Amino acid sequence: MKLLLIHQNLPAQFKHLIRRYGGDSAHQIAGICQGQAPAIGDPDCAKGRLRVYKPRREPTKGIHNYLYSLEAGVLNGQAVAKEILELKRQGFTPDITFVHPGWGEGLYVKDVLPDRPLVGFFEFFYRPRGQDADFDPEFPISKDEELRVRTRSALHLLSLDACDRGISPTQWQKSVHPPEYLPKISVIHEGIDSQELLPDPSVTFQLPGGTILSKETEVVTFVSRSLEPYRGFHLFMRALPEILRRRPKCQIVITGDDEVSYGRRLPSGKTWREKMLEEVEIDRRRVHFLGLIPWSDHVRLLQVSAVHVYLTVPFVLSWSILEAMSAGCAVIGSDTPPVREVIQDGKNGLLVDFFSKEQLADAVDDLFDHPKRRQALAAAGRQSVVTQYDTRDALVRYDQYFRRLLRESR
Repeated sequence: MKLLLIHQNLPAQFKHLIRRYGGDSAHQIAGICQGQAPAIGDPDCAKGRLRVYKPRREPTKGIHNYLYSLEAGVLNGQAVAKEILELKRQGFTPDITFVHPGWGEGLYVKDVLPDRPLVGFFEFFYRPRGQDADFDPEFPISKDEELRVRTRSALHLLSLDACDRGISPTQWQKSVHPPEYLPKISVIHEGIDSQELLPDPSVTFQLPGGTILSKETEVVTFVSRSLEPYRGFHLFMRALPEILRRRPKCQIVITGDDEVSYGRRLPSGKTWREKMLEEVEIDRRRVHFLGLIPWSDHVRLLQVSAVHVYLTVPFVLSWSILEAMSAGCAVIGSDTPPVREVIQDGKNGLLVDFFSKEQLADAVDDLFDHPKRRQALAAAGRQSVVTQYDTRDALVRYDQYFRRLLRESR
């Protein structure tokens, strides 16, 4: 099989697919990404053909702000189509193309590969009401923003219509797409490497100040690519004074950058970390902000953590919750979709009200007061990942999916 993977930040969700098919001589793989993508220096990606696309210009200066992302998507789609034509000229015509359509990269694939199946990675469909945009009353959505979100969906609708098939990582993420397109979308999570993210009772983790954390330490972790309200950072920070008061030996370790990946920036120009540190009084000797850390450190931090907190508005499920479960943390998650799809309250983790700092503090306190229960929840959480979200099983499902799609297309 010849497989073409398209994502502006390749490898992203396609990391395991690249390893699977790029390392098998029976298959050929190619990728298309933008110049900032980690794939540029990734030895796994280098095993195949890698094309870097660049839109021929920026979106029109002064364009209506509702249309900015749509024009950017068109420019991306044009540039990707050009790279596909170049791949064909070099002798590579894919049997299947798999694209993340969020930035318009899949808009014109069928126009240059009309007789080859196109699969979209349908991660999310934005709506102004009933999902992420209007979930937190602290950040009410304006009518102008509502209309902008509505218009933004045009790019996703075009991509849904262009693709022959689609894949979503969770049932809930699939369900938010327009009902008329649901029959073409299957659910396959890309998977977590549960053999790499193993519990390790002997592991230690050294903080920047020199403190050594071990499994004997009360450690609570909070991990997010960016420290922002979409991932409940503001609410976690508001719960910390009570958690620290109740657990005088507890160490809180937070990783993530000061950017905003989703949602709004503060009009003051401050980061959310700066704002929350001004708002709450905490013992900074026991709350550690590490920024973004290398993958090996991330694994060891999760292995040393006893309790991991994962909060999110109804939005895309982060890998970090599954990674924490796989590494042996007892996970406290927000009672929001799609977290409820992963955690069964009291069975393989705990669920708390996204907005309740009291419930969060109670849950942390309860898990440390009852170590046997904490360990049982952690073990059940890992088993959930091993049986439902392991990357090896995911690759089998992907392989079966692609083989079936090829049979149908022929």
